[in-house]
Amino acid sequence: MDVSERRPRARAAPARSTSMKPFPKLHDTFVARAVLGTVLLTWMVLLGLDVMLALVNEIGEIGKGDYGFGKAVAHVAYTAPRRAYTLFPTAAVIGALMGLGQLASSSELTALRAVGLSRRRLSISVAGAIAFLTLLMVANGETLGPWGDRMSNVVKQTATNRDTVVARYSGLWAREGEVILNAQGGQERSDGSGKTFLELRDVRLYEFEADGRLKSISHAQVAEHRPGSWLLHDVTRTLFDNKSVHTETVPELQWASKLDTAALTADLDSPRYLASAELREAMEYRERNGLDANEFEEHYWGRWFYPLNVLALCLAAVPFAFGTLRSGGLGRRLFIGIVFALGFWLAQIVFVRAARAFQLDYRIAYIAPTLLMLALSGVLFRRRSG
Repeated sequence: MDVSERRPRARAAPARSTSMKPFPKLHDTFVARAVLGTVLLTWMVLLGLDVMLALVNEIGEIGKGDYGFGKAVAHVAYTAPRRAYTLFPTAAVIGALMGLGQLASSSELTALRAVGLSRRRLSISVAGAIAFLTLLMVANGETLGPWGDRMSNVVKQTATNRDTVVARYSGLWAREGEVILNAQGGQERSDGSGKTFLELRDVRLYEFEADGRLKSISHAQVAEHRPGSWLLHDVTRTLFDNKSVHTETVPELQWASKLDTAALTADLDSPRYLASAELREAMEYRERNGLDANEFEEHYWGRWFYPLNVLALCLAAVPFAFGTLRSGGLGRRLFIGIVFALGFWLAQIVFVRAARAFQLDYRIAYIAPTLLMLALSGVLFRRRSG
C-alpha cells in the first residue's frame, strides 16, 4: 500500500516541475521552434511583397540620369532592413497564431497540456521566441535601418544627379541660440579613414544680440562639421557696433556649436527613419530654440516602446490559439485573434494622435493601449478552457 501511494507522487512530480521551473526545456524548444518557423515564413512573405511593390513604384524613375534597373534594385534593397523593422510586429502576431494553430490542429498542444504544461508556460515559450527576434529588430532599427536609408538615398541621388556626392541641400536654414545659419548647398563627404562628415557651402551666420539687434554677419566659403563644433574656411566677418561697421577676413574660424548633422537633416529625413539617438538630438535642438519637436518626440518614444508593444500584441492574441483544443474552428479563432491584435494598433494610433492634439505625454499614450490589451488578454486566459 505504501509503495502504490509513492508511485503516483513520483509520476506527478515531473508535471509540476515542468510547469514551474523557468529554465528552457525540451517542450519550450519545441514550441519556440514551431512559432519561429511560422513567424519567419510570414515575415518573409510580407517583406517580399513590400519590396516588390516598392520596386514597382521605382520603375517610373528609371531613365533619369544613370538611374537604371540595377540602381533601382539596389535602392530598394538598402531599405529592406527598415521595412523588416516596420513589418515585424504584424508578422510576429500572425506567425505566432499560425504556429500555435498548427500545434493545436495536430493535437500536439493538447498533448503538451496533458503532461502538465499550463497556458501560462506555453505563452512564456512563445514570448521567449518572439523576444529573441524583437531584440534583433531593435538593434536593426538603430543600426542597419538608418544606415540602409542613407545608402538608399546615396544610390538614387548620385545616379539621378551626377553633381551630388551623397545628399544635397538647397537654401538650408537653421537656428542655434542667437545665431541663424543659411547655407546654399552642401554634401556629405568621406575622409581617408572612411568617416563621413557634412560639408556646407556658401554659408552665412547671422548673429543677434539678446535684444534682437544684429551683431555680426559671417560669410564662409565652406563649413565642415566636427564633433561639437564647425570649422569655417575663408571667412569674412562684418561686425556691427553702435556707431560703426567694420569687416575682417580670417582663413579659418571655429564655431563652437551644438548644431549637428542630425539637426540639419531632420527637416529632410522623415523622423520615422532616424535612429533614436538622432531623434533625441533633433528634439534637443528644437527645444533649445523654441521649435516644435512634437513629431520627433512621438517617434522617439515609439522606438522605446516598440519591444513592449510587440510582446504585448502577441500575448494578447495567444488565447485565441487555445480555445477548446479538440474542437474545430481554428480558422475562425485565428481570424478573430488577428483582428483583435490589429485593433491594438488602431487603439495606439488613436491614443498617440490624441496625445499630439492635447499636448499629453507620449509615454502615457504608448503604455495605455499596452496595459489595456494585457488586461483583456488576462481575462481571456482565465475564461478559456483547456
